[in-house]
Amino acid sequence: MKPALRQITATPQSSFLVRKDVGSSMLNNWHYHPEIELLFIRRSSGTWLIGDHIGHFKNGDLVLIGPNLPHCFRHEYNYLTRKGKAAGETICVKFVPGIFGSNFLNIPEIKAIKNLLSYCNCGLQLTGKTKISLPATIEKMLAATPGKKIISLLSILEEIAESKEYVPLSSPGFMQSPGDANRDKIKLVFEHTFNHYNEKITLNQVAALLNMTTQSFCRYFKNKTNKTYIQFLMEVRIGYACRLLVDDEKNVSEVCYECGYNNISHFNHQFKIITTKTPLEYKGDYLQMQAVN
Repeated sequence: MKPALRQITATPQSSFLVRKDVGSSMLNNWHYHPEIELLFIRRSSGTWLIGDHIGHFKNGDLVLIGPNLPHCFRHEYNYLTRKGKAAGETICVKFVPGIFGSNFLNIPEIKAIKNLLSYCNCGLQLTGKTKISLPATIEKMLAATPGKKIISLLSILEEIAESKEYVPLSSPGFMQSPGDANRDKIKLVFEHTFNHYNEKITLNQVAALLNMTTQSFCRYFKNKTNKTYIQFLMEVRIGYACRLLVDDEKNVSEVCYECGYNNISHFNHQFKIITTKTPLEYKGDYLQMQAVN
């Protein structure tokens, strides 16, 4: 699954994008873009892939994604197909890293924001009071004048930078400088894994992609991603299993085999390691949430 390049074109009226997506317009593929993206999950839930991180999002989540970091949001089916007030909804803000100009970012008062724009290269999930306070400002940006939009953006970044209420998502080694040979090697491993996660994948096969011995590959991958390849493969498979459990009318055995496992006990064990729930508990909680909504 090679990430597709998406570029946002500035208009004469605005140097950055503020957009609301509803229902099926939230659909997206595995992609990246040179802009920084702030995404507010107003109403939806599902699985996100941000760099090498696989997690689960829900109503109210906020994430800041750095430039050229591949990502994908797999929204649960019902949020894509519902109509009216029950439809899923996200608000996206995209802007180039140098939107305020290099001179502005070099003044001492903006140091925290400058550091934040560098730190978000690995993707940041916002937490705490910041996660609660920012959505109102983001929603107002949709109808704001161009001048007030840019002021709101600066205010949002300042609040995030000063609060430091966020957690990094992707491994620091996943995306490096453009053209870096290590980045291309890691991308090759990731693409192969996303394309063949439901098949038998051995360390020998993946090591051969990089013309390495198995031992050298294991050291290399751990050094670049801060996790073992086996751990990463498990996260990919369980991430897809979560989506299958809520998107399709499949039982646990079917999901187990479709995600590349051939032993249900082993699948259940790994599923609980990642999600802290059994597959049946995970699906039950989802169904209960749908009934409430």
